[in-house]
Amino acid sequence: MTATDAASDFQTAPADATAVANLAEQGLRYAVVDTRDEAAFGAWLHADDRGFLQANRSDEQVKRTAAGIGYRRTIGVYDDGLAARPGAAGVAGWPIATVNSWPGELTLPGSTAEHPLTMPSWAISSVTVAATHRRRGIARNLLEGELRTAAALGMPMAMLTVSESTIYGRFGFAAAAYATDWTIDTRRVRWSGSAASTGRVEYLSVAEYREQAPALFDRVRLASPGEIDVWPLRWDQLVGADEPESERTKSLRAVRYVDDGGVTRGLALFRLTGGDADFTQHSVTVARLDAETADADLALWRFLLELDLTIELKAHLRRPEEPMRWLLGDFRAAHVDVWEHQYLRVLDVAAAYQARGYAAAGSVAFDVTDPLGFAAGTWHLVVEPVGTTFGATVTKLDKVPDDVPALSMTANELAAIYLGGVSVTTLVDAGRITERRPGSAAAADALLRVDRAPWLSVWY
Repeated sequence: MTATDAASDFQTAPADATAVANLAEQGLRYAVVDTRDEAAFGAWLHADDRGFLQANRSDEQVKRTAAGIGYRRTIGVYDDGLAARPGAAGVAGWPIATVNSWPGELTLPGSTAEHPLTMPSWAISSVTVAATHRRRGIARNLLEGELRTAAALGMPMAMLTVSESTIYGRFGFAAAAYATDWTIDTRRVRWSGSAASTGRVEYLSVAEYREQAPALFDRVRLASPGEIDVWPLRWDQLVGADEPESERTKSLRAVRYVDDGGVTRGLALFRLTGGDADFTQHSVTVARLDAETADADLALWRFLLELDLTIELKAHLRRPEEPMRWLLGDFRAAHVDVWEHQYLRVLDVAAAYQARGYAAAGSVAFDVTDPLGFAAGTWHLVVEPVGTTFGATVTKLDKVPDDVPALSMTANELAAIYLGGVSVTTLVDAGRITERRPGSAAAADALLRVDRAPWLSVWY
């Protein structure tokens, strides 16, 4: 099943009845927003800006955003009593809480560009509650309403990125894929890589970058567990189409790596800043770098690191493991911050764990507690050879057989280990997973091992 298959029903899904009833008890109205209604959706977008402490969008930006994300299922919570209060007419139609969602496509362990392995997952975004209405259970109703809706639509997984990492654990989410932020002192870099590549790096316009980037990314993401499909508006925002006159947009530059067959294998978007006091001391900020071959990846990084008149390179949302670090000449030239980025929540244990790829044959049982009920139970994962790879079956048990490795965990840990971003052994050592039988963690890790650390390169 693909995200496209799931998309046929999600736009017409009704407001979650439980959330409607719960919030009505407080005099609040939980409703699906008609994104075709310019005034209603515009008010929702302004409330979203307010929630994330952003400047209000211009009328043109509202129109562009509405066209770009109007396909999503959009929820607002309204305090209709505001309209009767003097002095608040300008914001009376704004929701006091927001969320939107859609079926995204999550890349799974075992996926390659040649043999994609993906799963439709419920992407949740724009979760905000106005400061005037905090601590009234509104966020809980938003999140639980989303999870019930996703489950009713047959989504095996929910996913989100977060601005506050302490909120979502109570709903069964856990960090499952990571990202890194890099600051590199380019004065200390002495590139130690091979020059064997026969390709070349060349400039292209930002418009040409915008035209070529989505297709390249769609190939790259299919080999990177944790990535999702990216909607067109996000690419427009990346190149500054919504702010064409801003200094940030005007300073963007783009390059590509072309292989010896003339095919674009990598793209980078960056800007140069600083140098006001000393023109030799600019900073390079990498907005995005995508490469589908090792040659392209390393050639683009080398180009950016060796730009004249620069002393520093910064890059955000990069892979947890970047091969270029091993070619800097001075390992300590790079300062790297690792942080959790892609949060997952398992809704259908059998469907989710049968969908991903595995590194070996074997079996393990997961005894899962889940206060919301979606993943609760004892689950037996069996991985067996299927041709040149491995296939999985998951069944629900009343009792774990004596000869099966067994682990106890909550829904949070079940999500955390799904992409292979953290080992079961680590979570056993942390006291988050319990081995019911000796050796069970090692048995699970043998099955769940991944060759590439899961990564998500976008916000949503």
